[in-house]
Amino acid sequence: MKKVAVIMGSDSDFPVVKNALAELKAYGVPFECRVMSAHRTPALAAEFAKSAKTEGFGVIICAAGMAAHLAGVIAGNTTLPVIGIPIKSTFEGLDALLATVQMPSGIPVATVAVNGAKNAALLAIQMLALSDDALAEKLEAAKQSMIDGVIAKDKALQEQIAAL
Repeated sequence: MKKVAVIMGSDSDFPVVKNALAELKAYGVPFECRVMSAHRTPALAAEFAKSAKTEGFGVIICAAGMAAHLAGVIAGNTTLPVIGIPIKSTFEGLDALLATVQMPSGIPVATVAVNGAKNAALLAIQMLALSDDALAEKLEAAKQSMIDGVIAKDKALQEQIAAL
């Protein structure tokens, strides 16, 4: 199975990023988590991105706040899919969201909600599941569990309404 790289612009992003790591772990997806800065260590970030495919990665998740250029720097240096997590820091995360989502043509970055680490992990898992049937089955089971949960909540609600 391909690995997922999870790159944070700062260790202060870890409280959000750990939700992605927990989700990857729950699905048994191998990952590596690193701190790299688009501004403070641009050469390191570019080198990581350039070698990621040969190092066994299949998807790269990048979390950054404020100017949030990390996902774009990584995407500009690899052909692997890149998922951006805008981190809420200033302006309720709107600055990071706009910086992450507004990539120039030819440099795509899939972007999740501000602080949307769990969805970033699930999107990475879905990408890997395109060529991994066992992982696809885990995703199907999780979707069915969500469906079952909503149906159970609706049934309980209908019983409360009937008792009025």
